[in-house]
Amino acid sequence: MKKRLLVGMSGASGAPIAVELLRQLQKQEFVETHLIITTGAELTLRQETELSLDEVKSLADVYYENDKIGARPASGSFRMEGMIIVPCSMKTVAGIVSGYSENLLLRAADVMLKERRKLVLVARESPLGTVHLRNLYEMSRIGGIIMPPMLTYYNHSKTIEDCTRHMVQRILRQFDLSEDCYEWEGM
Repeated sequence: MKKRLLVGMSGASGAPIAVELLRQLQKQEFVETHLIITTGAELTLRQETELSLDEVKSLADVYYENDKIGARPASGSFRMEGMIIVPCSMKTVAGIVSGYSENLLLRAADVMLKERRKLVLVARESPLGTVHLRNLYEMSRIGGIIMPPMLTYYNHSKTIEDCTRHMVQRILRQFDLSEDCYEWEGM
């Protein structure tokens, strides 16, 4: 049976990271990718990529409308390996931390936490305000993994696409799905 992995996209900058993640997940023969895209993410997708919403949806095995609060990911009985929210807006972080499950993305994240499944948030904001830091801290305390898309220099990336691929490999490593992530070799 394939492992189910849920990808959520919220309305922060970073849509190309989500697209690359979905492309890499397509290469994983033992992973079934489920996708939720918020309205804010749709807007960001148009600004940051040349892909249509339908093209991005087609990168996943299963797509859910965010307003369908009764869809399968809203239930803990629907077995999933975990969830990645990329990009993850500060509004989304605040919703998850406060238990405000007004849509499918927030409810699915809530399910991940209550079922003790892996929840990875690729949180995007800069600079981070005190409220953001407090919410990210609380998210970490309740079980979320915070992975801001930080640039790395030790792998000598030449392009923004190299940086994006490196970040995606680091995300995939959280689920033991990365094979070609640069590893620090020390000095």
